[in-house]
Amino acid sequence: MANRITFLGTGTSQGIPMIGCQCEVCKSSDWHDKRLRTSAYIEYEGLKLVIDAGPDFRYQMLRAGITTLDAILLTHEHIDHVGGLDDVRAFNYLEKRPFPIYCEGHVNDALHREFAYAFATNKYPGVPSFDMHIIDENPFQIEGVTVVPIRALHYKLPVLGYRLGKLGYLTDANHIEEKEMEKLRGVDVFVINCVRRTPHISHFSLPEAIEVARKVGAGKTYLTHLSHQLPRHEELDRELPDGITDAYDTLEVNF
Repeated sequence: MANRITFLGTGTSQGIPMIGCQCEVCKSSDWHDKRLRTSAYIEYEGLKLVIDAGPDFRYQMLRAGITTLDAILLTHEHIDHVGGLDDVRAFNYLEKRPFPIYCEGHVNDALHREFAYAFATNKYPGVPSFDMHIIDENPFQIEGVTVVPIRALHYKLPVLGYRLGKLGYLTDANHIEEKEMEKLRGVDVFVINCVRRTPHISHFSLPEAIEVARKVGAGKTYLTHLSHQLPRHEELDRELPDGITDAYDTLEVNF
């Protein structure tokens, strides 16, 4: 079985099209420009994982035909990355178990606030059941398969990217230390966030993302977490350097 990443969503926090927006990107008729909130499905060494579960999680699972999952890895606690966790109820029902979620301690604390009903002593029947696994910057294992967290900063918020074999995945960041960059050396496929051309307080700009990609040196780099402030897919793809392209929803890449 090939190791594969499927891009479930490649849009920024408001998605594309953005509600009410009349720009050429939001009004585009090209299906590549229809972007749900950023998330990825990864099949790696027999594991079936999702990175982040935003508000579009339910539809993303249905669209991709995903009927079973081993775990969800969270990068951070912002709603566009965790807002769909209520829908793991379906996996609770089908698999008859609490659902495994891997995240940092501060993310776990945020989930206890946001989904307090799921952690209550006396739960309402049918609420989601989470099996929380607290991680940090050190490698950990899921069913014997190693996952390597990558520390980065989303403005001042500590976030995690992940390396799984020859895949590196880093979203919602605008700073990464050199020692963490070293964890990405040797990947064949690299995924990095990019919101717009100009500097952003908490995301890599297009020039910054290209610079990080060149330092990582992957054979192929895919941009994700894109906003309508970037050109339409067809235009953006033409202007990007060799080896770098913008990902789009449903894109599948082997690694």
